[in-house]
Amino acid sequence: MDRALQLLKDLIKVDSINPSLVPGAAGEAAVARTIAEAMRGMGLNVETQDAGPGRPNVVGTLHGKVPGRSLMFCGHIDTVGVAGMTAPFDPAERDGKMFGRGSQDMKSGVAAMIDAARVIAESGGLAAGTIIIACVVDEEHASIGADALVTKWRADAAVVTEPTDLQVAVAHKGFEWIEIETEGVAAHGSRPREGRDAIRLMGRVLNGLDALDQQLQSRSPHALLGTASLHASLIEGGRELSSYPDRCHLQMERRTIPGEAPGAAGREVDEILTRLRKEDRDFKAASKAMFARSPYEIAANHELPKSMLRAAGSTAAPIGMSFWTDAAILGDAGIPSILYGPAGAGLHSVEEWVETQSVLKCRDALVALARDWCR
Repeated sequence: MDRALQLLKDLIKVDSINPSLVPGAAGEAAVARTIAEAMRGMGLNVETQDAGPGRPNVVGTLHGKVPGRSLMFCGHIDTVGVAGMTAPFDPAERDGKMFGRGSQDMKSGVAAMIDAARVIAESGGLAAGTIIIACVVDEEHASIGADALVTKWRADAAVVTEPTDLQVAVAHKGFEWIEIETEGVAAHGSRPREGRDAIRLMGRVLNGLDALDQQLQSRSPHALLGTASLHASLIEGGRELSSYPDRCHLQMERRTIPGEAPGAAGREVDEILTRLRKEDRDFKAASKAMFARSPYEIAANHELPKSMLRAAGSTAAPIGMSFWTDAAILGDAGIPSILYGPAGAGLHSVEEWVETQSVLKCRDALVALARDWCR
């Protein structure tokens, strides 16, 4: 078996479910040890960096014979949960595919970038420059790993090896999370004059959000990412069937695109609530921002995506990705970044897989890019 695929198998075998998503989950410590051992065995200089208790980033570096430009390969080592999966940590290979949790998202990209460093190290090393292999924690939740990474490491360019079906991606959406609470009056269900239904009041908010979403999706789309959008993610309210609910709590997500001002979702929700208060002086509701990550875009004619296309032997135009990635954090830190990774399917689903040949093609393209860029 090719060493990149063997490494991928080894990584899938290690439970690295993000504990911020699944309380009590294993986290990234064990898979970080596996990665650190593999990179040390390749002759890389390896450092760990605690992004949180028991949640280490692992960073390997390979220096060239003389100083030159640096290139970072970055990938996350946490995964989502495994509910509904029968053998999530038992990597199975069949029909040219590798199955298991994290196989596509994104231990395949991590295996490809680590093995790219091995290939370079074993074939004479770099003539110049530096390769940085950054394996970070927590991308599936709050990206504390990438936040910590950029406080210590910099590079002249970066490739985030998220799954892109071997296409070069130069943009992705951002997101903003908002929570909204409507306030009613608790009362016995038989006494409508005494009660005020917080859940029905939230219905007014949902109507406003529905109209806003239609407006967002009717705007001129971003050339690579389409339009912004929103959805109601989680809702709860009420205490029992025979009572008027005094509270209803909603958490929503607004997907953002380049060009939109930060905080757009909060302002839009405030406008909806202000209008509803004007229509009904007894309407009571409040909102607050929970968390946000910015969208990302690098010019398609920047040297980095052009070099990546050349290394991959591709004539296709760069694309955009709908999901958020750590490339935004690297970009905001001044590191020009793109996405390039293997092909597969089943992101966050009960059957996740990656095309094994695409892992090898990704590895080989990263090798070619490093030799071209690090000079």
